[in-house]
Amino acid sequence: MIQLDALDLQVIWNRLIALVEEQAQTLLRTAFSPIVRECGDLSAGVFDAKGRMLAQAVTGTPGHVNAMAASVGHFLKRFPLETMVEGDVYVTNDPWLGSGHRNDFVVCTPVFLGGRVVAIFSCTAHLTDLGGLGFSPEGTDVFMEALGIPFLKLFDAGALNETLMAIVKDNSRLPIECEGDMYSLANCNEMAGRRLLATMDEFRLDTLEGVSDHILNSSRDAALAKIAALPKGEWSAKMTIDGYNAPVLLAATLMMDGAKIKVDYSGTSSQVQKGVNCPLIYATAYTVYGLASALFPDIPNNAGSLSVFEVTAPSGSIVNAERPAAVQCRHVIGQMLPDVVFGCLVQALPDAVPAEGASCLWNATFQGSAADPFVVTFFTNGGTGARPVKDGLSATAYPSGVKSAPIEVLEATTPLLFWAKEFRPGSGGAGKWNGGHGLRIEVENRSRGAVTLKTSFDRMRNPARGRNGGTAGAPGRLSISGEQRGGMGMHSIEPKARLLLETPGGGGFGPASERTADAVARDRRHGLTS
Repeated sequence: MIQLDALDLQVIWNRLIALVEEQAQTLLRTAFSPIVRECGDLSAGVFDAKGRMLAQAVTGTPGHVNAMAASVGHFLKRFPLETMVEGDVYVTNDPWLGSGHRNDFVVCTPVFLGGRVVAIFSCTAHLTDLGGLGFSPEGTDVFMEALGIPFLKLFDAGALNETLMAIVKDNSRLPIECEGDMYSLANCNEMAGRRLLATMDEFRLDTLEGVSDHILNSSRDAALAKIAALPKGEWSAKMTIDGYNAPVLLAATLMMDGAKIKVDYSGTSSQVQKGVNCPLIYATAYTVYGLASALFPDIPNNAGSLSVFEVTAPSGSIVNAERPAAVQCRHVIGQMLPDVVFGCLVQALPDAVPAEGASCLWNATFQGSAADPFVVTFFTNGGTGARPVKDGLSATAYPSGVKSAPIEVLEATTPLLFWAKEFRPGSGGAGKWNGGHGLRIEVENRSRGAVTLKTSFDRMRNPARGRNGGTAGAPGRLSISGEQRGGMGMHSIEPKARLLLETPGGGGFGPASERTADAVARDRRHGLTS
């Protein structure tokens, strides 16, 4: 076995980061779905033969990345290393063992050298349509929401599972798009595997064991050093959000003992009969991301640094929903959790976290009629909370990190016409530092039939709260032809009718009386005051 010095290890680490980013970019550039191709709703990463995540791509979402980090272990339980052969590719969309809902496919590909597995590449992407109710919270159990794929082989020794592909295509309103996305997922893993083998050949490696131990131990040691310097104690916080048709209480207790960071969601509302429930794997992904981004953003996100966190929640709560709960719009809950744990963390570190933000994505899925059939999901968001030393970011998807598809792409592929997409002045909460502003989006249905709009919007009755004297952000609003509508469910947009979305603002930080005159003048100059 070749002995690697510190310089070799650093070069190999940089190479791994580069090749997983190439893996993600390959998926991004070959995907058929606009959600992946234009918005980056994906993840990509490399794992050692023990199923431990070594490196993740910069491109992607925390919910996908951190859920994938746990999901690969479940693949190894179903497909032990000794049963794998070259050319195998595995897939699932199990919400409780994958990425939280059935539209996300997780694909794993083992990499062989000398007849044995030396690494595993995994990726995740959101497929636009897998039948059922689609991207809607209206389901009452997971079986209503979309086609389910247990842990199966997508490719068996290099041969495509034709039966699986036929089932997926026959259950989708977008069969060609689904087929293309599945090939893209498998292709990006295969490409990354070739890059890894070239790197191993360059450094004359026949295993990654020494490299993976170094990466994970270094990351864990760095995280532990940060934790040791943090205050020790226990802090609790609560946040109420809109929910489907009744308010949902999210309650968390954060515990830091100098060696581990624990979060417990006891006291959180129970799971509900509609599709906003969240599996624990997804709740954990966003909880850990929020804490890591606040406490040690400079430490690599991998199995080493993730091992210092522990997240628990009562079974049957809305953040640990039991099968077969409806979970299609689990992002409504999961993406709020950084705000909840920030409410705990601010008590220990007053200047470490921002005010609350719009947080969960405003996902609008448009589905055409038989006269003009199409399905497309439009991602957008409101403002982030103001930071301790800066204004919040406007129209920014924190914590998800996804982008919004360009209007030109949506108009070119659907009969929708966008009349406006602009900042919503004054929607950010006032403070010494203002919250980020939401958007005003106006869309006309130019098709020959009614378009069904599926929504899962929150922060319409319970807006983002300010911090340290800052005011709350503006609540979101939805109307069709001037008629106000609720944020959850399905709506009909008749031909020539217009949809108006006004996304929420982030909370302000500090008293507005302390905002500088220059900042106030800048707000007026940029048209950001209401």
